[in-house]
Amino acid sequence: MATNRSRRLRKKLCVDEFQELGFELNLEFKPDADLDAYVEAFLTEAIDGNGLDYVGAEDLGVVCLGKRGSVSPEQRAQVEAWLKARTDLAKVEVGPMIDVWYPENPINPSAA
Repeated sequence: MATNRSRRLRKKLCVDEFQELGFELNLEFKPDADLDAYVEAFLTEAIDGNGLDYVGAEDLGVVCLGKRGSVSPEQRAQVEAWLKARTDLAKVEVGPMIDVWYPENPINPSAA
């Protein structure tokens, strides 16, 4: 179905040039990991410290920008570096950039 939406509606729906990008995280903890301390440090240092937001559980979730817009490649790299420096994680998988509102949609070159 072809859609011819106004700029206002495209912005409201976060589509086309207003697409918002983020990335997925998949983590595995070591058996002796202190989850409470990890979550507190993760949210304070890696997420809030980079102006980001996190939706999900301790081990699986999506990182997006804390306001309208997309996560930058630099912010993604900073979160990945922070996670890989942790000694309480056995496995760290940082996914590619995705549309956080419509994950099944391909990335629009004008949004990247």
